[in-house]
Amino acid sequence: MKAAVIVFPGTNRERDISKAFKLATGTKPALVWHGDRALPAVDLIVVPGGFAHGDYLRAGAMAAHSPIMRGVADAADKGTPVLGICNGFQVLTETGLLPGALMRNAGLKFVCRDVRVRVENGQTLFTSGYETGQNVTYPVAHHDGNYFADDATLDRLEGEDRVAFRYCARDGEASDSGNPNGSARNIAGIFNESKTVLGLMPHPENAIEPELGSVDGMALFQGIAGALA
Repeated sequence: MKAAVIVFPGTNRERDISKAFKLATGTKPALVWHGDRALPAVDLIVVPGGFAHGDYLRAGAMAAHSPIMRGVADAADKGTPVLGICNGFQVLTETGLLPGALMRNAGLKFVCRDVRVRVENGQTLFTSGYETGQNVTYPVAHHDGNYFADDATLDRLEGEDRVAFRYCARDGEASDSGNPNGSARNIAGIFNESKTVLGLMPHPENAIEPELGSVDGMALFQGIAGALA
């Protein structure tokens, strides 16, 4: 499986993602600069976390207009899977590849800690390493992770099984106590209509080794690798 990781000025998780896929597949992804106009032939595109362009204007707004994002959008339209994590999720909403927006955390503070998330749909190429309803531990590190969409969009996401992950308490209950940012309906990640684009705020790439406090993220990368093998 060949993957490409897009690198913007200010991203800081591209090497974490690269390590996760190297462990899962044995192959290191290609790093592609945001100013490039062409993507290599790959099976997966990843937009990593960080603070692309310093998160000026809105988080992900400037990155969405980088030359490489035209290629990412074209590839996504043709069915190439795209994974956006944290700042990458913000970029994907700004490009229109995913609906909604990521706003300031409800507490107006940067949140950096482990959270519990529940897998809402384990029947996709991104989540095939999990069971639907499984609870996992991922870290979050964001200031603008409060997912917002109008009620009609939220109803459509839920009705079409396009909610990928939901923040939850340890018992699996999606409640305010487990929501670190005020995200609507506890949403932590969503799919596009064809479920070939996934955006999520937590960082599975930082939950791949015992030393990091959790290995729950490894199943995501192994599942992707298996689905695209």
